[in-house]
Amino acid sequence: MTNPSQTVTITAYLAACALSLAVSHGAAFAQSSAGKPVRLVIGFPAGGPIDTVARVLVPHLTEGLGQQVIVDNRAGANGIIATDIVAKAAPDGRTIFFGTTGNLAVNPSLYAKLPFDLLRDFASVSHVASTSSLIYAHPSVPVKTLAEFIAHASAHPGKMHFSSSGAGGIPHLAGELLNVAAKIKTVHVPYKGTAPAFSALLGGEVQFAVSAVVSGLQHVKAGRLKAIATTTKKRIALLPDVPAANETLPGFEVDNWYGLVVPAGTPRNVIAQLHGEIARAVKLPAIQEKLSAQGIDPVGSTPQAFDAFWKAEISKWARVVSSAGIRPE
Repeated sequence: MTNPSQTVTITAYLAACALSLAVSHGAAFAQSSAGKPVRLVIGFPAGGPIDTVARVLVPHLTEGLGQQVIVDNRAGANGIIATDIVAKAAPDGRTIFFGTTGNLAVNPSLYAKLPFDLLRDFASVSHVASTSSLIYAHPSVPVKTLAEFIAHASAHPGKMHFSSSGAGGIPHLAGELLNVAAKIKTVHVPYKGTAPAFSALLGGEVQFAVSAVVSGLQHVKAGRLKAIATTTKKRIALLPDVPAANETLPGFEVDNWYGLVVPAGTPRNVIAQLHGEIARAVKLPAIQEKLSAQGIDPVGSTPQAFDAFWKAEISKWARVVSSAGIRPE
C-alpha cells in the first residue's frame, strides 16, 4: 500500500518527467534550427491572401517557438518552385511550406510530372485556415447579378477574360468551373500571384476574377469592383447582401484552404510543437478577429486530421480537373 509521502514522491517524479519531456521538445526544435531563422515558404508574391494569413501568424510563431520565423515568398509555377524548395530541404523544422489548395491538392492532377511526391515527400502539420471567395467584376461590365453575368457572357463568347494567381490554382479552377456550370466561354489569363491578378482586374485588362474575399473586399467597399456572388455554400457575414453562387447555379461551390507541411522525416516532436503553436495562435481572439474580418476562418487541425483531409482533397480535385478538362497553361 502506498503511503502519502510515497504518493507525493511519485507525483513529483511524474511532474518532473512531464516537464523534462516538454523542455526536450523545445530543445529539440531549437537545436535542429541551430539558431537560424525558420523559413515559412509561400509560392506566391507578398500581398495575396495566404501571405496575409502568414504575416498575421508569424509574430506569434516566433514568440512561441523561440525562433525567428520569416516569410519567404517564392512565386511561380503555381507554387511548384516553392514546394520543391521545401521538399528538398533538411527535415529539421527550419523550412516549412505554407500552401494553398492549388499547391497541395490540385497540382498532382494538373501536372503529369512534378519534381516531388506530395504524400511521400511531406508530413502534415495543420490545416491552418479556410477562406471564402467572391466572383468579382470590373465596373465596366454591365451586370449586377450572377444571372446577368451569365447572360452577358453567353452573349459574348470568348470575349470576357478572367485573371488568376496562376494556372491550376483555385481562382483558375473556380473560373473554369463557372464556365462549365453556367455553360459559358470565358478566357483565363494567369498572373504570378493574386496582387498582379487584381491589378489587371482593377485596370480593366480583364473583366472578372474569382478570388478570396481578402483579395478584393476593400475594392468592393470603395466601389472599384463589383461583388457578383460568393462561392461558398451560404452567404457570408461580411457581405450579407451578396448572394451565394449556388442560389443561381445549384451545386456550384468552391472553397480554398491553407495548410502547413514539412519535409518527410521531420521529427515528430518538432511537428507536434509546430502544430501546437499554430493551434494556439489561431485561437487567440486578436488573430481570429483579424482573419474573420477578411473572410478567413481559422482551423488549426491536428496533423492526423489534416492528413486525412489532405488526401481526400487530392482525390476530390482530381475528379474536378478531369471532368472540367483543365490543363496547365
